[in-house]
Amino acid sequence: MRKITFTLLFLISVGLLSCRKTSDDPNITQYDATNIQNYIKANGLTGMVRDTSDGDTSGIYYQILSQGATTTPVAYSDTVKFVFTLKSFDGKYTSLDSLTANHYDGFAGHINQGGFPKGLQIAIHNILKYKGTRARILIPSRLAYGVNGYGSGSSSNVNTRIAGNQCLDYYVNLVSDQNVYDDQIIKNYISTKGLTGFTKAAGGFYYKVTIPGTGTDPIDQYSTFTATYAAKFLTDVQFDASPTDGTATSLSIESVVPGVAQGLQGLTTGAAVTLLLPSRYGYGRAGTTGVAGNTSLRFDFTVVTITN
Repeated sequence: MRKITFTLLFLISVGLLSCRKTSDDPNITQYDATNIQNYIKANGLTGMVRDTSDGDTSGIYYQILSQGATTTPVAYSDTVKFVFTLKSFDGKYTSLDSLTANHYDGFAGHINQGGFPKGLQIAIHNILKYKGTRARILIPSRLAYGVNGYGSGSSSNVNTRIAGNQCLDYYVNLVSDQNVYDDQIIKNYISTKGLTGFTKAAGGFYYKVTIPGTGTDPIDQYSTFTATYAAKFLTDVQFDASPTDGTATSLSIESVVPGVAQGLQGLTTGAAVTLLLPSRYGYGRAGTTGVAGNTSLRFDFTVVTITN
C-alpha cells in the first residue's frame, strides 16, 4: 500500500510540473500578436513588417518612414537623440507633443531606464539603427509596460495611465543633427503659421522686429533693461511671461538665454521683436524647469527702458 501511495504522489507531481507555465508565457505572445494584427487591420495600416532582427522573437512590427544615412549603426554605448509620439492601442493614452515634451537625449542602452519600454530600446537599436531614420513602431505589451501598465490612477483614466497588457503605437524620429532638426522645426512653424518677415541671423536663430524703437541708446552686452515679454513653445503654449497687468520686468543681458541676449542687442526703447530660437540658443540639452532639453522656443519682447 505504501508503495502504491508513493507512486501516485510521484505521478501527480510530474503532472503538476509539466503544466507549470514558463516566465515566457506563450499565451501573452499570441495575445500580443493577435492584438497587433487586429490593430493593423482596423486602422488600415499598410507597409508594416515584422521585426526579424533577433530571429523573429520580439513581436514588434514597424514601417520605416524615411531612412537615415546607413553608415554607422547605433550601438548601445552611443548617445542618441530622438523625439516621438505615442498612443496605446485602446486609445486611452495619447502623447503627441514631440515639439515640447517627448524628447530623449542619452545612451541608447539606458533608454528603458528612463521610463521608456524595453521594446522602444530594442527598436532604436535593431530597427531604426541609423541616426536620421524615422519609423512607426508597434510594440507588444510584453515589451511595453506588461501586466502592470504605467502611470498613475485607475486603468480607466485617460492620458494619465497606460493600462496593463496594452500594445503601443510609436512614431520615432532618431535625430541625426540637432541643429538641422531645430532649423527644420522652426521653418515648419513659420510656414504652418503663415508668418512673414523673419530674418535668419548668422548664428541660426530667426528674428523679426515688429515695432522699431524710438530711443537712441541701444541695448548692448552690459545693459540692464525693463521689458514685457512672453515665452512660448512652438505649439504656442506659453510657459513664461511678464506680469499680465503690463508691468515691465527688470532684466539684464546676462540673465536671459543666449538667443534673447543676441536678439535684443542693438534694439532701443520702444522696440518690439519676435525671436524663434533653436534649442542651442534657448535652454540647450539640459533644459530647465518646465522646458525639456533640445526644445526650440519663441520669445516676444517689447523693450520699455534701457540702462547702459
